[in-house]
Amino acid sequence: MASTRVKVMAVITARDGKEHELEQLLRSMTGPSRAEPGNLHYNLWRARERPGEFVIDEMYADTEAAAAHRTSPHYQRYLGQINELATRHAIPLEAVDTI
Repeated sequence: MASTRVKVMAVITARDGKEHELEQLLRSMTGPSRAEPGNLHYNLWRARERPGEFVIDEMYADTEAAAAHRTSPHYQRYLGQINELATRHAIPLEAVDTI
């Protein structure tokens, strides 16, 4: 049986000189995102050898929860700022063999 969970990994790389601002923006997303109904986890990581590169690891109970995240005020604020601060690449994932 296929999982209804929605898993997304996003690689976000700061533009030159924007590392601190990017980190602040990304940190401002963790609490509100984790508090959303249907959010199973929302974790922010930084690449050890590339301090301006971040990875967001997020999972939602279903497509409705993921869609609600994208319409939330904190996500809309993020969208309004992210392109000035960074490049980003989202990777929607499908479960193959998970626990």
